[in-house]
Amino acid sequence: MRLLLVEDHVPLADELTASLTRQGYAVDWLADGRDAAYQGASEPYDLIILDLGLPGKPGLEVLQEWRAGGLATPVLVLTARGSWAERIEGLKAGADDYLTKPFHPEELALRIQALLRRAHGLANQPQLEAAGLQLDESRQCVTSGGEVIDLTAAEFRLLRYFMLHPGQILSKSHLADHLYDGETERDSNVIEVHVNRLRGKLGRNVIETRRGQGYRFTGERG
Repeated sequence: MRLLLVEDHVPLADELTASLTRQGYAVDWLADGRDAAYQGASEPYDLIILDLGLPGKPGLEVLQEWRAGGLATPVLVLTARGSWAERIEGLKAGADDYLTKPFHPEELALRIQALLRRAHGLANQPQLEAAGLQLDESRQCVTSGGEVIDLTAAEFRLLRYFMLHPGQILSKSHLADHLYDGETERDSNVIEVHVNRLRGKLGRNVIETRRGQGYRFTGERG
């Protein structure tokens, strides 16, 4: 999953980027509201974390601009402690959730997971489940029929994306857009390697190849 972090406080941004990367997210970081307004609307992000107190253009204006332009990407707003009016304005402008500074990194992680599940119609699931598989995002492993299967970081990122899009045909270029940040060189052959490794661990039918189209997650073991 590819996230955009818009935060002008560099130490916090560095901390969040490192934490989110460890959790298997591809993170792009911006510190200026003008840059965020453009990039958030033009790149295929799965979720945006937006501070409201930004240079260049206030975060609230950026959010309003995104929503006026039809951007449906989930947005988690960061606000200052006690700024209840700011939180209300953020929600009115189209924020999906907010988090008050300072916050615990684990709370941010859980809110992101919940927003992503909600965005894909899986809001009632306490954890990500699809086709008999249960994904443990904190341990980065998957359970099937009581069996715990360990995953590499790359396998975990790919499987999480497939499980959030069960039954959908996903091209290699689409997967690359959502699994890598804007600075990483993208190689579709690497995705093919990780798909084959997931098949080796979960069963050859778990991911179907659609020639000329991409892959479809079925969740079928065997």
